[in-house]
Amino acid sequence: MGSNQSWVTEFTLVGFQLSAQMEMLLFCIFSLFFAFTLLGNGVILGLICLDLRLHTPRYFFLSHLAIIDISYASNNVPKMLANLVSQSRTITFVPCILQTFLYLAFAATECLILVVMSYDRFVAICHPLRYTVIMSWRVCSVLAATCWSCGFILALVHAILLLRLPFCGPQEVNHLFCEILSVLKLACVDTWINQVVILAACMFVLVGPLCLTLVSYTRILWAILKIQSREGRVKAFSTCSSLLCVVGLFFGIAMVVYMVPDSSQREEQEKALSLFHSLFNPVLNPLIYSLRNAQVKGALCRALQRRSMQGTCSVVRWGVFS
Repeated sequence: MGSNQSWVTEFTLVGFQLSAQMEMLLFCIFSLFFAFTLLGNGVILGLICLDLRLHTPRYFFLSHLAIIDISYASNNVPKMLANLVSQSRTITFVPCILQTFLYLAFAATECLILVVMSYDRFVAICHPLRYTVIMSWRVCSVLAATCWSCGFILALVHAILLLRLPFCGPQEVNHLFCEILSVLKLACVDTWINQVVILAACMFVLVGPLCLTLVSYTRILWAILKIQSREGRVKAFSTCSSLLCVVGLFFGIAMVVYMVPDSSQREEQEKALSLFHSLFNPVLNPLIYSLRNAQVKGALCRALQRRSMQGTCSVVRWGVFS
C-alpha cells in the first residue's frame, strides 16, 4: 500500500434505499419473522431436549438445525433491524469481519446438516431393519461434529483470506449485512484468490451436498413407490416432498447468489434473496420439519398437558394451605 492510502476502520451498510414509512413497515415485518424464528426453533429445541420419545437420530439432527437457524438469524437480523430505524448504518471493521465469518460458518454447517438429514431419512425408509445399527449414536455424533467442524473451518479460511486484503475505500457495503461478496468489492487489490476459494467452497458445500441429497431422495421416492399401503405412500411422499422443496429453495438460492456471474443489476436481487436465508428459511424449517410432524405435535400436546396439570396442582395446594 502506498503512503497516501489509509485503512478503513468502518463500513456503511447501504441496505434498501426506501422511504422512512416503508423502512418502518419492513422493521415490523422483519421483527415478526425474527420473533417467530426464535420462538419456533426454541420450542422445537426444548421439546426435543425434554421429551424422551424424540431422542432419536432424526430429531438429534433436527435440534442441530434449530440451533443453526437461531444462530444464523441472530447474527444477521438484529443489525438489519437497527439499520432500518437508525440514520447511522455504520459497522466497524472487526464486527463486520466477525459477522461475515459467522454467516459463512452457519450457512456451510446448515448445508452439511441438511445432507446428513436426507441420508438419515434414506436409511430409515430404505433400510428400516438396519436403521438403529447404521445410525447409532456414535455415528450421529461423528456426523454432527464433522458438519460443524467443516463449516467453521471453511469460514475461517474465508475470514483469513479476507483479513489479508487492504481496504482503503470506498466504505459502502451495498448489502443488508457484511456479506462476503459485497465486502470483497471494497478491497484495493485483486481478489481472484478469494473468488477461487469461494467457488471451490461452493462446490464442496453446495453442489456436492445437493447432488447427494437428490440421490437420497430419488432412492427414497423409489422405495415409496414400492410401499403396498396407499396411506403409507401418501404419508411418506408428503413428508419427503415438503423437505425436498425446502432443500431445493435453500441450495438453489445459494447457488444463484454465489455461482452465477455477478452484475450490477443483480445486486438488488441478491439483497432480496439473502432475506430468504436470514428471515424466511429459519421460520420455514420449524414448520416443515417439525410442526407438521405427528410426533412433534404429540410432544407439544404432552408438554402443554403437563404444564396445565402443574398449574392445577399449584392452585389446589394454594387452596389447601390458605
